[in-house]
Amino acid sequence: MPGAYTGPLEKVGPCQWKIPRSYREDMRVDGLIFADDTLIEQIRRDQGPEQVANVATLPGIQRASLAMPDIHWGYGFAIGGVAATDPEQGGVISPGGVGYDINCGVRLLRSDLSWDDARPHIKRLVDQLYRDIPTGVGQSGRYSFRPDELSELMSKGSSYVVDRGWGAPRDLEFTEAGGRLDDARPDLVSPRAFARGADQCGTLGSGNHFLEVQVVDRVIDDQAAGVMGLREGMVTLLIHSGSRGLGYQVCDDHLAMFRDAPQKYGFTLPDRQLACAPVLSPEGQSYLGAMRAAANYAWCNRQLLTHQARLVFERIFGESWAALGLDLVYDVAHNIAKFEDHDVGDDLRKSLCVHRKGATRAFPPGHPEIPRKYHEIGQPVIIPGSMGTASWVLAGQAGSMAQSFGSSCHGAGRMMSRTAAIKLADGRRIDKELDAMGIIARARGHKGLAEEQPAAYKDVDQVVEVVDSVGISKKVARLRPVGVIKG
Repeated sequence: MPGAYTGPLEKVGPCQWKIPRSYREDMRVDGLIFADDTLIEQIRRDQGPEQVANVATLPGIQRASLAMPDIHWGYGFAIGGVAATDPEQGGVISPGGVGYDINCGVRLLRSDLSWDDARPHIKRLVDQLYRDIPTGVGQSGRYSFRPDELSELMSKGSSYVVDRGWGAPRDLEFTEAGGRLDDARPDLVSPRAFARGADQCGTLGSGNHFLEVQVVDRVIDDQAAGVMGLREGMVTLLIHSGSRGLGYQVCDDHLAMFRDAPQKYGFTLPDRQLACAPVLSPEGQSYLGAMRAAANYAWCNRQLLTHQARLVFERIFGESWAALGLDLVYDVAHNIAKFEDHDVGDDLRKSLCVHRKGATRAFPPGHPEIPRKYHEIGQPVIIPGSMGTASWVLAGQAGSMAQSFGSSCHGAGRMMSRTAAIKLADGRRIDKELDAMGIIARARGHKGLAEEQPAAYKDVDQVVEVVDSVGISKKVARLRPVGVIKG
């Protein structure tokens, strides 16, 4: 990772740190980072805050360039970054504000199984999940789609695979945006991206992607947990994956297309990785159409991963997944750009292009875009930790709309590069260490586990405490891992 940030950070609230607009002449708005006193010292160690300042230079940016407490250095935008731009004011769209893994996200499934029920079968369950669910770099899956089928899949999103019997209609209701962004344009997705996506839908991938069997070890909010169907001692399943090679290629293709856009449209950027174009330009519209197609592909990917996992549970426990109560609590994206209505001051409400790059939507109670079941408690916000630490379920709160364009953190956040993590793991067996903690881990090699070891990440409990304390999202339940499969 790059060197430490040395610019200004002014404490302006209990967990709020401002990078003032006066820091650099090219900044159009302030930067604002949500973090406590301990986390901000970790955040200073790389150039993530400087990237927050860089994003503050984007044309049309509104209110502030934001970062969640899990912020760390990334491509263009910091991971954990949020920015909203106004198309009517020349606001831009930036692939670096979405990320290479378009619509990387998480989904949580609950079950009627207790840990006492599952404990005798956990090793067999994890081993079977690892055998049946394709993991790793470039891995193909059991589902292959012709170009015409793939085009339809990218247009329709999750409903395309659910209609084929690989899920239930209820899954669509509890997926962000119903598992489909409108106005997707598969015709703007390159042949190379089509080729990469043909047989990767329903595969986990590598890096920090995972499928985790967990147990609810603590309920903080009884009402919200009850609405979500969660209780202490319950077995749950968390799936983390995205758009695989197809999404990566869409990002790469459009970064090349955007290279000359700043000069063409008359603005300058402090970092070429911030490559962007006006939302309403031909380049901006091309990226949006292709990005939406890749996002729909990612929702199909997580739906097919869900279907395969349910089949494994049926095989191990001898009952249908419906009888086991293996229902979707929610699926939420954390690498995406979407148009949403937000207040911009002076009692003015506008449709903005909200970039969330390593940030989770956290809409409050009563918001029209969340399932009716959750209207009283707010949208479920799912925050994975690392393999050896807890994950959290939260609920979006009104403070998110006032402070963060309806956004929350998306995970613990790295505080160590993958190279440094591998070096730290030299001579150790991370799988054995996890086993001693009561966590069964399966991966394609020791390197993947070394990169994702718990020491490489911030303290997820501390990260979640920040967003809870500032009223962005409130803690509902804590989940501990008992089995994990990774690429």
